[in-house]
Amino acid sequence: MAPAAAAGAELRPPALLLLPLLPSLLLLLLPGRAAGLEVQRKFLSPTPTNNFALDGPGSRVYLAAVNRLFQLSGGELALEAEAAVGPVLDSPLCHAPQLPQASCEHPKVLTNNYNKILQPDPEQGVLVVCGSIYQGLCQLRSMANISAVAVRFPPGGSDPVTVFPSMLNVAANHPNASTVGLVLRRGGGGARLLVAATYTGFGSPFFPRNRSLEDHRFENTPEIAIRALNARGDLAKLFTFDINPSDDNIFKIKQGAKARHKLNFVRAFLQRGAAPPARRPYAYLALNSEANAGDKESPSHSLLARICLGEAAEATLNGSGETKKLTESYIQLGLRCGGAADAFTRLVSVFPARAAWRSPAVPDPAPPPPEELLFGVFERAGAGGGGGGRPQSALCVFRFAEIEETIRAARNSCFVSPAAGMVTVLDSVVQGTGPACEKRNIQLQPEQLDCGAAHLQHPLAIVNPVTATPVFTYSGLTAVAVASVNNYTVVFLGTASGGLLKINLDSTMKVISRRSISVAYGEPVHPIMQFDPSDSTYLYLMTSYQMMRVKVAACNQYLTCMECLAAADAYCGWCTMETRCSLQHECTNFTGANFWASASEGVQQCPSMTILEPEINIDKENPALIIQINGTIPNLNGTNISCDYGNDIHTVARVAGDYVNQFIYCGLLPREKYPAFPDDQDHVVVETALRVNSKNIIWANFTIYDCKRTGNIYPKRACTSCLSTRWKCHWCPSTYTCVSNHSQCDDALQMKRKIDCPRIVPASLDPMPTGVSRDITISVANATFSKETALECHFGTDRTFEARWVNSSAVECVHVLLHTSEKSHLFPVNLQLKDRPDRFIDSPEMMTVEVYNCATGSADCSQCLGREDLGHRCIWSESSSSCRLHSEPPQVSDVCPAPEIKKIEPLRGPLEGGTLLTIRGRNLGRRFSDVLDAVRIGSVQCAPLPNRYVVSEAIVCQTGEAQEAFSDVVTVNVSREGKSRERYAYVLPVVQSIAPVNGPKAGGTRVTIRGSRLDVGSELRVLVNTSKQCTDLSRNDSTITCTMPSAELTMAVRICVQFENKSCASYNITFKYEKNPIISDINPKKSQISGGRTITLEGRGFELVQNVSMVVRGIGREQTRCKVHTDTTITCPSPAASNVTVGSKPAPVDFYLNGRLYADDHLALDEEMYPEEALHVSKFSLEYYTDPQFFTAKKEKWIKHHPGEPLTLVIHKEPDSLGLESNEYQVKIGLISCEIQIVSDKVIHCSVNESLSTSERQLPVTIQVGKFNYTIAMLHLGGGETAIIVSIVICSILLVLSVVALFVFCTKSRRAERYWQKTLLQMEEMESQIREEIRKGFAELQTDMTDLTKELNRSQGIPFLEYKHFVTRTFFPKCSSLYEECYILPSQQLSSQVGSQVQETHPLLVGEWKIPENCRPNMEEGISLFSTLLNNKHFLIVFVHALEQQKDFAVRDRCNLASLLTIALHGKLEYYTSIMKDLLVDLIDASASKNPKLMLRRTESVVEKMLTNWMSICMYSYLRETVGEPFFLLICAIKQQINKGSIDAITGKARYTLNEEWLLRENIEAKPRNLNVSFQGCGMDSLSVRAMDTDTLSQVKEKILEAFCKNVPYSQWPRVEDVDLEWFATSTDSYILRDLDDTSVVEDGRKKLNTLAHYKIPEGASLAMSLSDKKDTTLSRVKDLDTEKYFHLVLPTDESVEHKKSHRQSHRKKVLPEIYLTRLLSTKGTLQKFLDDLFKAILSIRDDKPPVAVKYFFDFLEEQAEKRGITDPDTMHIWKTNSLPLRFWVNILKNPQFVFDIDKTDHIDACLSVIAQAFIDACSLSDLQLGKDSPTNKLLYAKEIPEYRKIVQRYYKQIHDMPPLSEQEMNAHLAEESRKYRNEFNTNVAMAEIYKYAKRYRSQIVAALDANPTTKRTQLQHKFEQVIALMEDNIYECCSEA
Repeated sequence: MAPAAAAGAELRPPALLLLPLLPSLLLLLLPGRAAGLEVQRKFLSPTPTNNFALDGPGSRVYLAAVNRLFQLSGGELALEAEAAVGPVLDSPLCHAPQLPQASCEHPKVLTNNYNKILQPDPEQGVLVVCGSIYQGLCQLRSMANISAVAVRFPPGGSDPVTVFPSMLNVAANHPNASTVGLVLRRGGGGARLLVAATYTGFGSPFFPRNRSLEDHRFENTPEIAIRALNARGDLAKLFTFDINPSDDNIFKIKQGAKARHKLNFVRAFLQRGAAPPARRPYAYLALNSEANAGDKESPSHSLLARICLGEAAEATLNGSGETKKLTESYIQLGLRCGGAADAFTRLVSVFPARAAWRSPAVPDPAPPPPEELLFGVFERAGAGGGGGGRPQSALCVFRFAEIEETIRAARNSCFVSPAAGMVTVLDSVVQGTGPACEKRNIQLQPEQLDCGAAHLQHPLAIVNPVTATPVFTYSGLTAVAVASVNNYTVVFLGTASGGLLKINLDSTMKVISRRSISVAYGEPVHPIMQFDPSDSTYLYLMTSYQMMRVKVAACNQYLTCMECLAAADAYCGWCTMETRCSLQHECTNFTGANFWASASEGVQQCPSMTILEPEINIDKENPALIIQINGTIPNLNGTNISCDYGNDIHTVARVAGDYVNQFIYCGLLPREKYPAFPDDQDHVVVETALRVNSKNIIWANFTIYDCKRTGNIYPKRACTSCLSTRWKCHWCPSTYTCVSNHSQCDDALQMKRKIDCPRIVPASLDPMPTGVSRDITISVANATFSKETALECHFGTDRTFEARWVNSSAVECVHVLLHTSEKSHLFPVNLQLKDRPDRFIDSPEMMTVEVYNCATGSADCSQCLGREDLGHRCIWSESSSSCRLHSEPPQVSDVCPAPEIKKIEPLRGPLEGGTLLTIRGRNLGRRFSDVLDAVRIGSVQCAPLPNRYVVSEAIVCQTGEAQEAFSDVVTVNVSREGKSRERYAYVLPVVQSIAPVNGPKAGGTRVTIRGSRLDVGSELRVLVNTSKQCTDLSRNDSTITCTMPSAELTMAVRICVQFENKSCASYNITFKYEKNPIISDINPKKSQISGGRTITLEGRGFELVQNVSMVVRGIGREQTRCKVHTDTTITCPSPAASNVTVGSKPAPVDFYLNGRLYADDHLALDEEMYPEEALHVSKFSLEYYTDPQFFTAKKEKWIKHHPGEPLTLVIHKEPDSLGLESNEYQVKIGLISCEIQIVSDKVIHCSVNESLSTSERQLPVTIQVGKFNYTIAMLHLGGGETAIIVSIVICSILLVLSVVALFVFCTKSRRAERYWQKTLLQMEEMESQIREEIRKGFAELQTDMTDLTKELNRSQGIPFLEYKHFVTRTFFPKCSSLYEECYILPSQQLSSQVGSQVQETHPLLVGEWKIPENCRPNMEEGISLFSTLLNNKHFLIVFVHALEQQKDFAVRDRCNLASLLTIALHGKLEYYTSIMKDLLVDLIDASASKNPKLMLRRTESVVEKMLTNWMSICMYSYLRETVGEPFFLLICAIKQQINKGSIDAITGKARYTLNEEWLLRENIEAKPRNLNVSFQGCGMDSLSVRAMDTDTLSQVKEKILEAFCKNVPYSQWPRVEDVDLEWFATSTDSYILRDLDDTSVVEDGRKKLNTLAHYKIPEGASLAMSLSDKKDTTLSRVKDLDTEKYFHLVLPTDESVEHKKSHRQSHRKKVLPEIYLTRLLSTKGTLQKFLDDLFKAILSIRDDKPPVAVKYFFDFLEEQAEKRGITDPDTMHIWKTNSLPLRFWVNILKNPQFVFDIDKTDHIDACLSVIAQAFIDACSLSDLQLGKDSPTNKLLYAKEIPEYRKIVQRYYKQIHDMPPLSEQEMNAHLAEESRKYRNEFNTNVAMAEIYKYAKRYRSQIVAALDANPTTKRTQLQHKFEQVIALMEDNIYECCSEA
């Protein structure tokens, strides 16, 4: 079905231009792993996609897009074939042009072809392709190669078929109208095509507004039809839907009811019945009946229609012999998803699938059996939901069993037991029966209940819909596909934003898990998705521009079994033996029990192992591991298993126990391999793995412990640690050690609990002053020692003190003396055994003694005396300002001085109080209780905070509330009062305004709040809408600056400025959240690696943006700051890139607007989306290329320049892909900018206008592009003092010379003046002569050519050569290379006077092959066999290549062979063309690797000559019909113009010419003579002939013959030598006029030819010309005369001889010879119109006669170029030029005798060479660099060449734009050419000539045939040897006889 695409979708909107780039980016950016899906392959379509289909096995994918068809390989999606199917000239008001009787007056426009049906029929091998053009025409294309049409319909040709519109109008003919199709197969009846299409005919909204009556012919299209699709049968029945002469197999709504029933089809699918006994096949149609606008009673609703197809066994015929109509079984019912009030009414996509479904109300441990279900995606019509305006949608599930039961019940209620309102008859259908149901007194058969019958009312509609509750809701769902996997139902859902969701449902249709991936950013997923038939773990889907193959699960993202099974992905399970998460079929032995655990079994099935004794004593002998196996593990019996401890340590394992409870016994690793214990641990944890078949599959940990280490690690509580550890350890009192075995110690069993351990009982000790000795008593519990046990007291210092037992439970440390320099220090108290210094009595809770030092840490009296609370006996001495130990009774007062306040902060606070005021100073109390109520500000209390009080030094208090503003000192009263010097002020802060007042709802706007006294207090908050805070606060007295948070909605919010968490200081300040800015596009999308290129952002809403930055993810080096210009424009410098490889993918680009990452609003995801779906995707990308490369013209590094002179630099540039504009370059010389004037792809011109004078002699020339800065050369400034001195000397010399020169000049100027006056007169005279000549010449020529055109008889007047002579002259242009003899054309005998006929002698035109009879059988058989070989493609190509490889096979031989092959294969031009193309491909391959532009430049190979011949054959008709007349007129015009003036008979030079070399550079005075001539020949008696008095008599004869024989081919003219000319001077006197006779004049020893002037023949003289009896042999051809003896007008050796002789007489008339070059212009001007006509004829395309061969060949060249990646348009232009204009037309222009039976004189040949050169220049691409020294042949047409070039390029473009030709069309054209000139040539002679080459190179050809595998396989070398044998058998005697 074609999606509703916009009619203008042929062009993507600009915003989508980036889309083709995004898929690759999305794969990089999206967490494909987390997504649970993986895009495996993509194919990008250049136009919007419409449909896709798979062939049966899934080996091919067919993709249909607008105007294009693609055939892709399954799996890889690689392009195998493609076809262009549009655009075409079409009109919706015209029938298809394939309709023979169709004619249409409506204008047709170029219309895009939207695919409507794409249905493969594998049995017939055809693909049904129907498009929107030509009223929905269908094609049957080959499934093997879609570029080929398998069955042409209508067939056309010699066997036409009667075609009706109904057979052609199959699909909907509008882009937005739906069509679905389905190929149906039935036994014996062939294939049929079910088509359902939205009506687009007259009266529908799709029909053009037009009021013609004939538009009613478009009413006939049926909505549903079943059409014949037997492509191999009778084509007259193809696409017909008639099932008998009177009935059609269609469902058509009546015209009046069409407006009420607007059907929009979603999908057609086949489904067998769910009821087990019948299981009959049905075709289902899912559709929507669209609502009528404004009709509330006609809501949009979803329908499911069913048609019975009949079993194969039923043969589809009823008793009456008629096939059942589709309307008989047609029944439709509604589908409703959701409740009646909130239903999702519009069906979007359906998918039939087989899955298990159990009602949640019926708990049943057994899994339910799978059944046939229909899954559908529905949306709420018209109601936009969340997700940026996309409609809310839902997934619903229907049972087919319920649908079928509903249908049976409906038919039963209609015909058996009527129930009102259950079913209705569709009376709006043309083929329907009656208006209502009626009860029949019959019992319906099951088949009739299911499928109806002809005698029952039909078609039917069920009134009440089948209802389902939504399983899943989401916004913008567009597609569904379902699979049943591992007890789960997996539903894949495509979305409108290009996402793919995968939801796993359990058997109650409850969502278990969900994953998603973005497959094509912003492109909706097409409603139909299909699983790969060859591998159902892949899903094919299509988006607006892409076709993709998605792997249904990315299981390898889960690294552990727990992750794998917890993900609840139906496809993923744990492959135990490979320890990976995988798809089931990817796991080896997955069919075996317990090899693969599925998610449905739960995470408890994860394989694991338990070590039964996981704690092992290090001293244990021969330990072993006993392992219990849990979870999904196959039976390990018979496998190679071991325990792996890492570091390549393995031990042997064995299996025990049954399969249900498997146990493994495993040896522990050897003692010496135990891992080392960590320093502070008594145990080490060892990981072991169970290794099965060399792979670790499960792991577990066990512990090795060491009790000895337990005691040693904690020496201060060794016994307690030993008895409290989790290991089995024992305490040995005798050795005071921890042991692992009680047998190691005699008294180990005395202590079993840690409370039995001897230990110090912790007690509190009074603090000790430093340096004062004291005895300390320690209590000991459980002392099992004797009194003799010597102990020592240990305080953590180096020194120990003597310990004395006081009693059994107390020890006294004697004379303990401890020191500290700190304020106080805690020393640990320990007892250790004197003889065992590392053994201590346990001290589980560390006991300490504090030692203090009064002199440290007491800076004032309060601090010193305050230590009393800590138990420190310190006293303050005011005299020494120090604190010391209070050793004696107090001698000084314990009262401290008054508090001293040094600083208070802050100095201001709000009236409401709450400010935290910090007071710093001295003597601020000894303890917190001293200051509790002691702080005041004036009379206002300030409450100190206990946790912030520092004794004597700092008080932090919270200010109380003041009634009014005031300021006062702060007082602290601690027995005495202290006051601050600074005053604290209570003030009222005022908030006035906020700026800016609005910003984007994404947040990040930096706002400034203005007011007064805003810096008061200690804490400030700015609240937005009382909830969110404005962050990054900074403030001063008048402003607060902060960053606004984001908001959910666009709205105005209150701003609350809150001091000290009290009430708001502002009430009326609001900030408005606006829509976020939108960035629609960035340009350019490319940057150089160095960065700095200006990237322009386009969009809207930028006035809200304060700062923008740009980041290139992955490769960008830094974040760049951007600039906002207008509301719609921002510019950013591109960041420099790192790690870029040329050709790497475009890098994703992010923008931060106001510090917030930019993301599209419409991508804001639904609330129900999972976090992985909400990951950010970059919308834009930037492609990085290498920095541009620059160099000077000659790549020099130094440029010299003289200061003061203007400077222009030419900088060359390597081509790049950046597409830089001129304003992006900046060139500097030093610090001075060089102004850029010209920028092209290769060159930059810049100039400096200001002076470059500087103190530096060298300046760098740098060019900058963005941040790329490159110094290309150094500019060296010349000049200096030396230059000044040299300049002065030169000036002095020049001055002297000037004086001398002035004197000389004055003397000579007078003489020159006189000479100048004289020359001026000559110039003026000459100028007027030239002007007069041109004017006169033009007028004469125009008059004469008009006369000529009038006289020319168009049908007979142009003497065209016959085709066979045209061919022989073009193929063998000089002489026959066969027999070295020139061709002689046959001439017919005009009359007895004109001479005898000459027989034709060209061997290829002889009717009979002249060979002796005795040789004929063998030679004929040999030639026949050789002909067969030449008709074998492989042989012929090898044959040609073999000959071309021979060094002595010259160019002449190659051309000759090519021409002979053309003659030999002339009857099979299609074959000849294919050979030529294959050889051309080889030639292109050879050229492409070297210099492709040189290809076809010359004719040096066989194939190049073959191409020349092919063009000649194909263009002959065009030449005759179109180009012949203007070409012939041009030749006549050239001849007329030359004859206007004098022509030197010997040199051939003339007054009027186009060629400088043939210009007569003399001013010969010539006068015209009109002669009355009689001549009995060529059909006329007498004529007036115009000649010049300077003409020789031969020239006069030629003009007379031309006048008399102008309508006779030249080959039939008499020759000049064969006629006599007689002058009747008087009635009695007559003279025979000859070029030479006795009267001839002699000058300078040379005889001058006689002229009319010599004989003094007057105007109007009477002459008679007659055929001579005997040929005049006295004079051979005039132009062959010896120039040493004869001359005509000028002396050939030196045209200036006469100058020397008669300088004085002719000085005024003879000037420089070059002055006569203007006559070339005169001649050119007069011929210009004829030349323009000719070029126009050659380079134009006639609608009725398009140049088929040219189009075909140019397309072939373009295709070859594309295959080889040749994209240079110049190369294509050169190829086309070399193949047509230079190869064919130039040859014809230079050789008119190839086309016409005329005389081409040497002079005409020279003029045509100039014209041909102009044509060559017009086709060339290289610029003409012309100057005064250029040859005139090129200068003459220099002005016209640019115009001609445009014509050439337009011609090439027109050819390119022609619709492409298929091979069939070209072959038909070639076959017609072959047929037209059948039997014109003797192919046997050509074969015999080709054979001579075969014989000459026999061994090389045989070797080549042997070397080629194809020819060797087909044994062509043996057949070739046979030919040799037959021909050589007796060829020598034959030839000798011949």
